[in-house]
Amino acid sequence: MGTTRPRPADDQGAQRHRVAPAEEPVRQVRRLRLIGTGGVVSKAREFTRQALHDWGWLPAVNEEQFAAVEDVLLVVSELVTNACLHAGGPEELRIGRGTKLIRIEVLDRGAGTPALRTTRMPGRPGGHGMFIVQRLCLDWGVVHEPDAAGKTVWAELGAPVPD
Repeated sequence: MGTTRPRPADDQGAQRHRVAPAEEPVRQVRRLRLIGTGGVVSKAREFTRQALHDWGWLPAVNEEQFAAVEDVLLVVSELVTNACLHAGGPEELRIGRGTKLIRIEVLDRGAGTPALRTTRMPGRPGGHGMFIVQRLCLDWGVVHEPDAAGKTVWAELGAPVPD
């Protein structure tokens, strides 16, 4: 059973990459096990960078593609960092590719559910991670597996429009 955060009516999110997530199947998935390793955020970013290179997103051919790559890398960093700070560390990173989107999944053993902090203070460190994810992604959510510890936090970002 999954839960997805509601999008406020006035929130346009990542409008430049608008795609209905249900319309786009993920065609390729890469997995990186992160249990018991150090430097997981940098490892996750490098793994993602290599996947994007293999899938033709890198080297970026225009500003929109460069911005899309940077958005994906930032979302990976935020989700993995949140798992480190609030869920005892990530177990696995999954990156999935469709023709119009990238799906990021971070599995952890934490029981909590990520949420936007209402006490977030602009200009101060901390509390901005899920706000960033919300602004950059088409959608994001959390899946709690029945009879299993932990959860999967997922996010979907649109692919840049080809030239």
